[in-house]
Amino acid sequence: MAKVLVPLPDRDFDVTEVAVPWRLLTRAGHEVVFATEAGATPAADPLLLAGVLFGQLGADAEPKAYYREMEKDPAFQSPIRWSAIVPDAYDGLLLAGGHAQGMKQYLASAELHGKVTDYWGLGRPVAAICHGVVVLARSKNKGTGKSVIATRRTTCLPKYMERAAFLTTCWKLGRYYRTYPTYVEDEVKAALEDPARFERGPMALMKRGTDANDSAAFVVEDGRYISARWPGDAYLFTKRFAALL
Repeated sequence: MAKVLVPLPDRDFDVTEVAVPWRLLTRAGHEVVFATEAGATPAADPLLLAGVLFGQLGADAEPKAYYREMEKDPAFQSPIRWSAIVPDAYDGLLLAGGHAQGMKQYLASAELHGKVTDYWGLGRPVAAICHGVVVLARSKNKGTGKSVIATRRTTCLPKYMERAAFLTTCWKLGRYYRTYPTYVEDEVKAALEDPARFERGPMALMKRGTDANDSAAFVVEDGRYISARWPGDAYLFTKRFAALL
């Protein structure tokens, strides 16, 4: 079976976008290896576990249950360091998202971008969801200086979704839903040679895909690269990635 690398920040990653892939991949017999900057045990965004606003807008019950299982996994408790990543040792790379400020450690890391660029060059399966696509947008081909996804079809967190979440909660949580002044969609499109390669997908704000029903989910496949928009796509996203593995 495959060995899948999942880099994470020390805190604030999205519960669903990590726990669902972990559960589905390990259930299928794959090995998931976590990595953090200094090997610290990571922690998800606590508001997604407790409920972002009056107990609402957080992760659904099943992904939260998967997260509690994942917390007991020795691989999660003792991740490797980013510096110890040997790209050729992995059969797949999965880049999850999250929007709280702790994500910047992961999104902005030149060290991680270098590892991702090296892995991309191997031609093996890569999956990125939500803000995870930003890591690819910022990982530059060493020959051209362009993003590794410059010529790829991709999706990511749509601007309308990021804006709606911010406007709904800013009175209480400030800029919690705005990781950077630039919208995720705008940064990803700017990294593409042809912005028309960006695919926004059908309008979605609340309804999410589940393990049993993918009708509300959307992913983009371009060869061995798979991308998705938000936690509501996590199940379908993982199934398509597992099929590539």
